[in-house]
Amino acid sequence: MRMPFGAHKGKLLIDLPEHYVVWMAGEGFPGGRLGEMLQTVYEIKVNGLEYLFEPLRSSNIMNQTSASNAMPPESA
Repeated sequence: MRMPFGAHKGKLLIDLPEHYVVWMAGEGFPGGRLGEMLQTVYEIKVNGLEYLFEPLRSSNIMNQTSASNAMPPESA
């Protein structure tokens, strides 16, 4: 999921700077799924567990690469 607003709009939540996620924790996370995901990212970052993000980064990069390398459909 990407950040839908603010200074880091468009960034993957897992790539948000720790200081920004900590600031958001102090201000209060938004409601809904975004807030839940940001709270999870916060817990992972402040507990030094960022290595858990590596498989997600690899998966995201692979998905972006395969999507950009996809062949266009043949016209009839």
